[in-house]
Amino acid sequence: MIERTSHATRIAVVVIAALFFANCGGGGSSPSPNPTPNPSGPPPMLALNLVISGFSSPLDIEQPDDGSGRLFVVEQGGQIRILQNGAIAAQPFLDIASKITTGGEMGLLGVTFHPNFASTRKFYVNYVRNPSGQIQSVIAEYTVPAATPNQADIASERILLTVDQIGNFTNHKAGQLAFGFGADGFLYFGLGDGGSFGDPFSHGQNKQTLLGKLLRIDVDRPSGSLAYGIPPDNPFASGGGLPEIYAYGFRNPWRFSFDKPTGRLFLADVGQDAFEEIDIVQKGGNYGWNIMEATHCYSPATGCNQTGLTLPIAEYSHSEGNEVIGGYVYH
Repeated sequence: MIERTSHATRIAVVVIAALFFANCGGGGSSPSPNPTPNPSGPPPMLALNLVISGFSSPLDIEQPDDGSGRLFVVEQGGQIRILQNGAIAAQPFLDIASKITTGGEMGLLGVTFHPNFASTRKFYVNYVRNPSGQIQSVIAEYTVPAATPNQADIASERILLTVDQIGNFTNHKAGQLAFGFGADGFLYFGLGDGGSFGDPFSHGQNKQTLLGKLLRIDVDRPSGSLAYGIPPDNPFASGGGLPEIYAYGFRNPWRFSFDKPTGRLFLADVGQDAFEEIDIVQKGGNYGWNIMEATHCYSPATGCNQTGLTLPIAEYSHSEGNEVIGGYVYH
């Protein structure tokens, strides 16, 4: 069931060459508009430096465009903590541990701030709950009172969307939320295929479910009975699929990022058994799951029909690394 409820600036500049995450959850063709480019040379050497410790299962870090310099760190257990001037604030910015469910790949999974956060004081979260035995993904809006800029108003929650996780599996819930740059200004977020192994309900290719998709909504202009609006240029705004869908055919689009100079959207889709992929997402694109895993046939294992599919710009096998979990374009 889909319940359509009635009435930021990213910090890090790391690299599109994938960030690897050990041991997490993986268990007649037409040409692609995004062919895999030939490598131009070895990737830049990277090193990790410890900034601060003391978080519990941190999953995401974001920074609003409000000039405060604060960093907001999402903890899977249901809290968002503020990091400022090298110290973690004692009081959580948001604590919704009592309303979420954790375990596996569930919990509080992501946050993003309204492009005009300095004036609207609104931000958005993706979390998983389990009311009455039905696991659900929730996209919700919260407001920060002007009098308490380091503490959100929990009572201000406005649920925009709830999506039943068919099968009640504990994996593949995705997590990223981000607003498009400039004139776009719409909220993008990913939902995984619902979990288990191999997409047993074929959600990735089913345009009548929001699972296995990248979604795009208008949080500023609700439409009719919805708590949000449908951007008029969404590919299925006039039919042929659910209007929230921006692109489909994903297994678990855990993290994605916009390349600010170009506006291109780079997405890391977590693979199944053998391959990981990075996609440049185009409106209405079908990225192949569960017909393909990266550039390789998955179901069927050979001779799959690739017509209409957009293949990744990069892939790697599990002999080279574990799950892909995100990345940024380095200029």
